[in-house]
Order: sequence, then C-alpha cells, then structure tokens
Amino acid sequence: MKKRLTQSEEFDIMKMVLDKFLWLGIAIMGWGLFKVVEESTMSGLTLIIMGSILLILFLILVVKEFEVFR
Repeated sequence: MKKRLTQSEEFDIMKMVLDKFLWLGIAIMGWGLFKVVEESTMSGLTLIIMGSILLILFLILVVKEFEVFR
C-alpha cells in the first residue's frame, strides 16, 4: 500500500528542490559578476545571462506547478 502525500507536503518538497536550483542560478550570476569585475570580458556577461535564463526557466516551472495545484 503506497502512502500518498498531502498537497502541503508536496508543496514543501517542491519548495526545497526549487530553492536549490534558484541558489544555483544566483551562484552562476555571482560568478559572472566576479568575472566581469576581474577581467572585464564577455565571458562574465555570458555567465550572468545564463544565470538569468536559468532563473526565468524556473520561474516558468513554478508558475506551471501552481496552475496544476489549482
């Protein structure tokens, strides 16, 4: 017999997982900012853009998950 999670338990697990990915996006953007300040190159700007794209993708994922819960 499988145990079912409540809606609040599923939401708490989703928050923990997405929190890790959001920290990853912030870390990538921080590393890019460090590269821009240190070297003034396009590689730092590229990392900042990649981090922001990652954060936007997870924003879309969170919005879709909330729509599923409704």
